[in-house]
This record gives sequence, C-alpha cells and structure tokens, in this order.
Amino acid sequence: MRRRVRPPVDGVRPLVESMKGNGVPRRPNVDLERIDRSGPHSGALCFWTFLLLIPLAQNHGRYPVWVAVPPLVVIAVLYCATVITSFDARVPLRVAIGLFLAMGAAVVAFTVGFRGGYAIFPLLGLASGVVSGHVGARVDGPDFPLLALVGTPTVLSVLVPLLNGEEGSSVFGYASGTATAALVTSIVIRLFGVIGMLREAREELAEAAVEQERLRFSRDLHDLLGHTLSIMVVKSQAVRLIAERDPKVAAEQAADIENIGREALGEVRLAVTGYRGRGLPGELDAARTALADAGIEVSVRRDNLALLPGPDAALGWAVREGVTNVIRHSGAAHCEITLRRADDEIVLEVRDDGTGGPPDVPGGLSIGPGGHGLNGLKERMAAAGGTVTAAPSPAGGFTLRVSVPAEPPE
Repeated sequence: MRRRVRPPVDGVRPLVESMKGNGVPRRPNVDLERIDRSGPHSGALCFWTFLLLIPLAQNHGRYPVWVAVPPLVVIAVLYCATVITSFDARVPLRVAIGLFLAMGAAVVAFTVGFRGGYAIFPLLGLASGVVSGHVGARVDGPDFPLLALVGTPTVLSVLVPLLNGEEGSSVFGYASGTATAALVTSIVIRLFGVIGMLREAREELAEAAVEQERLRFSRDLHDLLGHTLSIMVVKSQAVRLIAERDPKVAAEQAADIENIGREALGEVRLAVTGYRGRGLPGELDAARTALADAGIEVSVRRDNLALLPGPDAALGWAVREGVTNVIRHSGAAHCEITLRRADDEIVLEVRDDGTGGPPDVPGGLSIGPGGHGLNGLKERMAAAGGTVTAAPSPAGGFTLRVSVPAEPPE
C-alpha cells in the first residue's frame, strides 16, 4: 500500500496567499488528470544504488575490492529498505527514520574506514530527501527536524572528506551533489502531495455540488407537487360531490384542476433549471384560493412591507408549506395568515383552529425523508438566516411561525 502524501494545509495556504499578494503571475491551469497519480516510485529511486559502484571504480588499489563489497551491499540494502518503508503506508515512519540513521552510520563508517568512497554521500542525500518528504507531508510542526534530516548528509559530506585530508574543491562537489539530491527529492515528494491534495479537494467539491443539487431538486419537487397535488385532490373531491347536482360548477372546478396541473407542470420544468418561484404575493393569492376551495375560511393580515427578493422568496415558500399542511392535516375551519415586522425581522405566522395532523408529527406538519416538509422549510430558512417554530396554539389548533432578517445577512 502506497503512503499517501498529504502536505499540511496550513503550510500551503500561506505560500499561495503570499504569491497572490506579491503579484506573482499565474501560469495556465494544470490538468491534474495528466499528471501521474503515483508520483515518484520507490523502485525508480532504488535504481540509484549504482552510485555504490563508484567507490569500487575509484579504488586505485588502496584496498582490495572484495573487502569493500560487503559494506557496500549493507549500505545498498539499508538504502532500499529506507526508500521502500518510506513509501509504504503500512509501515510507521519511525521505521524509515531508523533505517535512514543506520544507513548514515554505515556510510560514515565506510568512508572513514576506507578513507574514500565519498561519492556515496549523494545516495545518503536521496534517502534523506525521501524520508523528509514523507515526514514533512504527514506531520505538522516546526521544520527544524526536516532541516536536520536534509542537512545532516550535507554536513557529513563536508566533514568526513576534510578530516580525511581531501581538497576543498573535491569536498564542494560532494557537498553540492548531496544537498541537491536531498532537497530536490524532498521537494518533489511534497509537490506530489500538494497535487494529490488539490485533486482530492476538486473531487470533494464536485461531489458536494452534486449532493447540493440533488437535495435542492428533491426539496423543490416535494414543495411544488405537495402543495399543488393537495389542491388538485380537494378540487377533485368537490367535482365528485357536485357533479350530479350542479354540472356547471363541477365543470368550473374541473377547469381549475386542468389549470393547476398546467401550472404545476411549468413549475416542475422551472425547478429543473433552478429558477422558479412566484414570491410572497403570488403564494398568498394561491393560499386564499386553495383554502377557500378546501372549505377553510381564511384571513390575511399583512403590514405594508417592501421585501427584498431573498426574504420575499423565503416567506413565499413558508406560506406554501404552511397552507399545504393546514389543508392536508389540520381539519380546520379557519386559518389566519399574519405578516408583520418585528425589529429587524419579518415574521410570518400561519394559525389554524384544527385538531392537528398525524399523531407522530407535532403541529400537523409533514416530515418526510431527505429534508421534506418541515425539515426542508427549516433548511430554506436557515439558508436565509431565519428560524422556524411549530407548536400547538394556546387557544387550540397549531401555529407555524417563521422569521427571517429584513435584510439578508452579508
């Protein structure tokens, strides 16, 4: 199992913000799908063990080759083990750190004992870059331990040759190669961690957008059809009851059913695109008609308020939901709708004098799965910065109370 490299977000965001603030030009967007998802591979990094052949080629007869082979094999094994365990998520990182320290000790022992073979220090730098890249990507905290991991091989590549009497120019070559190997490897590993984080963030945002749209459509479809179908059921009952006594009135009711059906079809089509809603005035007019057709006396008390589009749409949905539940569940003879301003809020109340709805639903308000009914109304009001309460009225019946800010929150 490959270790997932995830750089700390706190370490990436300040860098991005500073680049924006300093006016760093942006390059064209990078297609993350075209970038290899795996990043650096442990097998490719193990290929660099060929550097261990350089001490044998540069022996110049200072020591028998067969004497140098066993310690070099040990160094190769420790290097490969360090790289493989660093990439393996099943192995704790402390194991990789321990193997790296053991490799460092073996490299120092070899170069001091044989007074040469300094070309293997860049291999130690590669190992430190692999370990520091994974440690820095997974552990939050100061960067001093990471600098120590990267800097230690470079320091050793300077001290050991100098102690053995090497010239300064040669020492500089060993040190620069070691530092470059360590830094580049560490940066590349952490860079692929950033790419992985961006890819995951993009996928999560896409999933969240799909889920948000699904919830919106589900809620809107329930609110639209629940209200409209309730009216159609009431009118259909009226047609059945008066068809024989008064065919003319029955025909008028049937025409209303047809018109309501056409209107519902248009609203469903608009809901698919996300643009629909007739606002509070239209919902109040529809409420009067629906309640009257259901045989429920209705009175509307409304202050002369100029509402912004946000509160207007939210209160319109509240009227629709409240009236739908009065018709469905209350068994009321009278319904009162009140709209007023209280300080910085617009308050809507829908009261009825009925006996309530289903016994498992307080206040006669329908609650369905997926955020329908009262839950869906609460979601809408919460998005508008408002609140919803539903409770029995002291004088009987139930009251739905909705309040929204007069001005939408910034």
